[in-house]
Amino acid sequence: MKVKFQGQEVTIGNVKNVGDMAPEVVLVNKDLSEVKVGGSQGFYQIINFLPSLDTGVCATQTRTFNKKAAEIPNAKVFVISMDLPFAQGRFCSTEGIEKLEVLSDFRNREFANKYGVMISDGALAGLLTRGVIVVNPQGQIIYQEICEEITNEPNYEAPIKSIQ
Repeated sequence: MKVKFQGQEVTIGNVKNVGDMAPEVVLVNKDLSEVKVGGSQGFYQIINFLPSLDTGVCATQTRTFNKKAAEIPNAKVFVISMDLPFAQGRFCSTEGIEKLEVLSDFRNREFANKYGVMISDGALAGLLTRGVIVVNPQGQIIYQEICEEITNEPNYEAPIKSIQ
């Protein structure tokens, strides 16, 4: 699949689609503990993924979903990047991010590979593209957005509406 970074096409993998079962993956929390995401968890999962918290658009996406997370019943909101857990922890402390889990895929790139969202060429090769996936309590993907332009923010309302 192709997306764009600042107007230039870049390649990502074979993205999971609505109706697919969400693979369960293990990611690293800012305290270095492991967290499972995807699969059947018994609650809705709103999974945000982005290149790096150290950019304006990524920080805005994380702050926005942090505000909205408290409004969503029976759901956990995750933000996933390749940033190291130490940097994620610093970002969360500075920005007051407390209502969602910020996770890193740096260790095994399991999320990037199983969900097909790693950028494979261009300036951001090796990072995640930008998007949002919603997984229902039974582990099925019920919403998916891959931003056509990585520098654009995702739709904030549609993922929430998909679970209401």
